[in-house]
Amino acid sequence: MRALKLAAVGVVVALSSVWLLAQQPPPPPQQGAGQGQAAGAAGRQGGGRGGGRGARTRKVVLAWADTRNGIAQHDSVSHALAIVERLGYESGLWDTFIRTDSNIISKTPTKTDGTPASGGPNLGMADAIFYMGHRDVPIDDKQKAELLSFVKDEGKGFVAAHVALTSFESWPEFGELLGARFDGHPMNGPGTVINEQPGFPAVKHFPASFDFTDEFYQPKEYSRDKIDVLLRLDLSKVPANAALHQADGDHPIAWAKMYGKGRVFFGSFAHDARTWDIRDVQQMYFEAIKWSLGLTDATPMPHPMKK
Repeated sequence: MRALKLAAVGVVVALSSVWLLAQQPPPPPQQGAGQGQAAGAAGRQGGGRGGGRGARTRKVVLAWADTRNGIAQHDSVSHALAIVERLGYESGLWDTFIRTDSNIISKTPTKTDGTPASGGPNLGMADAIFYMGHRDVPIDDKQKAELLSFVKDEGKGFVAAHVALTSFESWPEFGELLGARFDGHPMNGPGTVINEQPGFPAVKHFPASFDFTDEFYQPKEYSRDKIDVLLRLDLSKVPANAALHQADGDHPIAWAKMYGKGRVFFGSFAHDARTWDIRDVQQMYFEAIKWSLGLTDATPMPHPMKK
């Protein structure tokens, strides 16, 4: 009898384990069987993360998320940074250095007082930036000039998400880099998204249209002559709302553009931390970062709004 009881307990534990595994979010996008693991191993052995042990074998992404001046702090930011780090690590394509202060935006490592540091992540060793800064991020004129040069002159990548659209309202050049400005979030809930550029790497996994729920940021001061709108929120069935300012119904929520030699991507996704666990959202940012790093090739093609 005791043996039968122990066997029954074992079956219950085993079934519980299977159920728990089934509830886990899907794994991050991979590069293909064996390829990501091989690249990851090479990066670790060649000083990919630790540095100083040999030539770096993987790209470097600075994950910069200074949110000190955000009016409403977003719980999703820290989880988003963790997702970006995991996507790079598990695919073996890039190493992520996460910082929530802005000293990372410098050609040389600096301490909090601005004096030189002996080492640390900085613009001089990076290939791209993943950015989720909020409102007026405290960087000085020298840092601003080095950030613009990093993208425009050196051809490095810049991928920005959600709260990034609210940044640097008093800095005109940042609006030119990103391609638009923040104009509120009048849409918060279910919506239909139109895929305007299904051939672009970051959105080719999406269908022609799909339903999605999020807090959708409204852009302003953008030109379809300068940005390649990839995804647009469909406003054709949205009730009249004084906070919706696009008379023509245009509401871009993801786009790509060139800023000088650099590749720039913005995605309005995702306000809710749980949205970052959706495989399609992870895939979008994964492919956007790859594109910004030059690991995939696609030329932004600005175009009129596609009905």
